[in-house]
Amino acid sequence: MNNFKSPKLKNKSGGDFFIKTFEFAVIFGGKSCENEISVITGTMACNLLKNAQKSVLPLYISQQGDLFCGEELLDINNFKSGAQSKKQPAIFVKGGVALLNKKGKIKNYISVGCLINCCHGGIEEGGAISSLCSFYSIPLVGSGIFSSSACINKYFTKLALNGLGVKCAPWQLVNSLGDIPQAIAKIGLPVVVKPRNLGSSIGVALAHTEQEVAEAMQNALYLDDAVILEKYLQGRRELNCAAYFNGSEVITSECEEVLSSGELLSYDDKYSGGGASCFPAKISEQISAQIKDTTKKVYTALEMNGIVRMDYIISQGEVYLCEVNTVPGSLSHYLLTENFSQFTSLLCNLAAVAKNRYAILSQKGVINTGILDNLNANACKIK
Repeated sequence: MNNFKSPKLKNKSGGDFFIKTFEFAVIFGGKSCENEISVITGTMACNLLKNAQKSVLPLYISQQGDLFCGEELLDINNFKSGAQSKKQPAIFVKGGVALLNKKGKIKNYISVGCLINCCHGGIEEGGAISSLCSFYSIPLVGSGIFSSSACINKYFTKLALNGLGVKCAPWQLVNSLGDIPQAIAKIGLPVVVKPRNLGSSIGVALAHTEQEVAEAMQNALYLDDAVILEKYLQGRRELNCAAYFNGSEVITSECEEVLSSGELLSYDDKYSGGGASCFPAKISEQISAQIKDTTKKVYTALEMNGIVRMDYIISQGEVYLCEVNTVPGSLSHYLLTENFSQFTSLLCNLAAVAKNRYAILSQKGVINTGILDNLNANACKIK
């Protein structure tokens, strides 16, 4: 399990704090523009595990950064009126979470066997949940600190892919409106304007002129601190490929082609029924193999874990890796499995892989160098 030990604490009546154990915790929401999309993924994962007779603890992070838990979080309807803010407050502790009373004091502890990260975007996908699990000794179904933080930031993603020799569309990082002319001179027009830390096509726009770039960038900078300008490739086709590590090898899905209602795949295309998809994609075996091989290469090189989806562009026979999603929407169940029963089994298998990985890492030692014992008693005093 996770080396969780009962705290030696007493409640007001002198008895021990109550400790309950859950096989799974599923965390979703977050301080992100993708909070609502994450709720869809998280409640789905929770209910699938519950229907499979697994004990599962739903954990929700509000857009204000508060953590809640409780059975009510299993019902997606409870999020439509803001009712989630009334749920049980909680905090992370070693081996799980602690429930808080109205005064913010710990009243109960919950031990968690494994946590599944379903937070899309923001710091929660970008390494914060990975860090919390590492610090608080909780096995995690999901990628680690480095790969999570590198892939949430499109600038760092491009640098990593370049180092791996993976082809990307021409791009430039832009921090201010004054940088636009120089960036356009290097990659040309039209360009796709992307906030560098956001997903789900939020804040993304296609710009054909320098003025359109400036307008799109102003909107993007309202949501983020910098922008990626990416060359818009003519005749482009957008494809996805998902992957996971089963404990011995990286498994990839077949490729999916996503079809937009306009020149660019939008938020409405993804989540409001505006777009469509073709699965498996009607592409050559050569292109399909290239995408799968690249997916395995990047997944392995960045030491990823859990389910990851990589988004590609095909233009004029060339394949470009566009983005890497370490927490994909609905965890890409539709790409990896034929039905929810199979996907539930996959989640359980990934949990076993996560626990095994945690058990191995837990055996690593920590040493003291003894340097403090050799310091003069007055060495750190300020005179």
